[in-house]
Amino acid sequence: MASSRKSQPSPKPGKRIAVALSGGLDSVVLLDTVCKAQTKNQAKNQIYAFHIHHGLQKPADDWLIFCEKLAKKYKIHFDFRLLHLNSDQENGNVEARARAGRYEALADLCEEYGIEDLLLAHHQNDQAETVLLQLLRGSGVAGLSGMPASRAISGIPSITLWRPLLNQSRQELEAYAKEHQLKWIEDPSNQDNKYRRNAVRKKIIPALEKIQPEALANMARSAELLSEAQTLLNRLAKQDGKGIICKGQLKVDSLLALATMDLPAANNVLRYWLQTQQLAMPSQERLQAWWRDLAKVKVDAKLEWLHDERKIYLWRGMLQLDNSEEGRWVLKTLPANSKQLGLPADWVKSAQANNQIHLRERQGSEKIQIKAKTPRKTLKNLYQEADIPPWERQAPLLYINDELIAVAGIGLSYPHLTTSGRRILPEWVQNPVK
Repeated sequence: MASSRKSQPSPKPGKRIAVALSGGLDSVVLLDTVCKAQTKNQAKNQIYAFHIHHGLQKPADDWLIFCEKLAKKYKIHFDFRLLHLNSDQENGNVEARARAGRYEALADLCEEYGIEDLLLAHHQNDQAETVLLQLLRGSGVAGLSGMPASRAISGIPSITLWRPLLNQSRQELEAYAKEHQLKWIEDPSNQDNKYRRNAVRKKIIPALEKIQPEALANMARSAELLSEAQTLLNRLAKQDGKGIICKGQLKVDSLLALATMDLPAANNVLRYWLQTQQLAMPSQERLQAWWRDLAKVKVDAKLEWLHDERKIYLWRGMLQLDNSEEGRWVLKTLPANSKQLGLPADWVKSAQANNQIHLRERQGSEKIQIKAKTPRKTLKNLYQEADIPPWERQAPLLYINDELIAVAGIGLSYPHLTTSGRRILPEWVQNPVK
């Protein structure tokens, strides 16, 4: 993923709103309405337009230029991200990866510019297509709820994602665009029926509207009602999950006990847990396979599932998500008045200057002393004492001047720490899951 073309230097402080601008009809209408509302209300909000360049089609460069010129016309800030996707892979995978990459790129842009509200141009037709696609997949209540009108961006609660056009049909957007003489670009891939969403859009939606003109509005209303039902199911899962969900993990024996008494309730708890971990809902077949695995596994056995490109482990009777994503060591400078132990800053900076700070993979015989008046212990013993799962023991070890200084999840070498003078604290920071 690459960027970028910043249209304005260091903007003035104030609330910042961003519109995801593809250049298509819906996002052009959204941008126009937002900018006109800003002028009419004389608001002091700063508006940004963010464009995601997928690089999958030849005219993609022209779309970027179009969006940048449009932002200049409205005199707003503009930036973009370039995604690197391989269009030769299976179509469905391209759709899913493009969607995931688009949200990740938009989240990055929002964080960079301090955006509080991100506006997407999904409309009523998009909602109906989503509901139908989820229905064809055999989705449950959560999937059939469609797209929410607003939600926090995963992992970034300070940014709210809004869909203000969900109650507007494409026909209404076209009428608005013609009335205000707006120009937009057409994506030729939207005409290709090999993509499932396009097939639903071109074949199924028109047929449904012929049978019942209010089909789209009715499906949108059904999605809202199902969203309310999902809220109630989540509330029930919290109640049933007491004693089962603990610190982001699932206690398997309690979960199995609930399944024996009430399998739908246990399914609801399991789905709710997956939702809190920002994972997709499993198919019915996968869910049944998981119950079979849990029913026959021994108490002290280990189990591993791959779901939604993440690993779920059973360890010491608890189902837990693999949170050992790649990360980095950060050398944090402690405040002068801090009483926290840290490494002498001059020593660390001298090592940096001499290129004597290194990361090394664990070999198996390393030892470190992490507390006063205690012996040096092997990392294996320290990991076991700290109940750190095996898959979370892979972070690289931090060495300074060929001495082991820091181990993620364990601590720092105590003999090297001090409470006086300028100090630096090494911290292992995991990359967020988006």
